[in-house]
Amino acid sequence: MGMIIAFILFFIAIYGLIARRNIIKAIIAFGIMESAIILYFLGAHHERNAVPPLLLGQIAEGTAIADPLPQALMITSIVIGVSVTAVGLTMFISLYYHYGTTNWLKVAIKRKEEK
Repeated sequence: MGMIIAFILFFIAIYGLIARRNIIKAIIAFGIMESAIILYFLGAHHERNAVPPLLLGQIAEGTAIADPLPQALMITSIVIGVSVTAVGLTMFISLYYHYGTTNWLKVAIKRKEEK
């Protein structure tokens, strides 16, 4: 179920990138896409009834042990995603002050006029 939701969120974000010309909406779409990828990755690596590897001495043989690596990678991905979003918003503020618009096409036209 989580993987289906991840696919739906991912393609909603793709639509947001393709159909919208607003820079803020594109930054939001990138955030949604990142969340969808994290949800998919965690859903794909989830094992039912797995116990954390903290209790190795107390676990019976044959019990599934959860792999902590995917979770650690996704925490790292979240931190990187937040910093990329912050840089994107900073660049957006600079573009907005310079060109006075949030539309990609208008920014491109104004950049060509400056040259």
